[in-house]
Amino acid sequence: MARILVTGSTQGLGRLTAEALLADSHHVVAHGRDAGRLDDLAARGADVVTGDLADLEQTRGVAAQVNRLGRPDAVIHNAGVMTGPAVLPVNVVAPYLLTALVTRPARLVYLSSGMHRGGRAGLAGLDWSGTRPTASYSDSKLLLTTLAAAVARRWPEVHVHAVDPGWVPTRMGGAGAPGDLRLATPTQTWLATGEEPEALTTDGYWYHRRRLDRHPMAGDRDFQDRLLEALAGHTGTPLA
Repeated sequence: MARILVTGSTQGLGRLTAEALLADSHHVVAHGRDAGRLDDLAARGADVVTGDLADLEQTRGVAAQVNRLGRPDAVIHNAGVMTGPAVLPVNVVAPYLLTALVTRPARLVYLSSGMHRGGRAGLAGLDWSGTRPTASYSDSKLLLTTLAAAVARRWPEVHVHAVDPGWVPTRMGGAGAPGDLRLATPTQTWLATGEEPEALTTDGYWYHRRRLDRHPMAGDRDFQDRLLEALAGHTGTPLA
């Protein structure tokens, strides 16, 4: 039984992921802004941590809550927003800060998107605080995919992957999304818990348990290092 943190567990893919892991008898640490929306998961044995990932200090608080519960075996960075000034704080800064502060797990999974291929591979002019919107969803997912690749390079002992769950009919994806919701979560749960050789690799970009090519800039070491430097500067917390 693995201990797995799932961020953004109150609805959508995070909720489905947490439920699937509980059904497989894993120990889930469910995250949300509102503990009341996680009561049913808590009743099934999940631990609950709370905090707004758009806020740096609350994100630090989430990390502290997780660490008090004990080292997780895996973290699934699922939380995300589609539009608005919180795109960078939630989609990029929070996963970075949690990665830096949560006791290092054996596995890390970052929820990316096929839209990352249309993202802008630039850091100039980005407002990491979210005071004003300076990046699109596609931009943020390219940065997140780059973060995953950077962590995989910095921490070779950890199995680190990015996952495209597909465009599926969740609240974020919209009712008209064409993807199959049943296929949107098994890849991340498999990478967080599976013992097959493929699940125990690192630095992968996955779609429905198939390894795909990612945007070439995600693998660029200079871009990775500049991203880590920018995020360390904004948060005051370097990645060890």
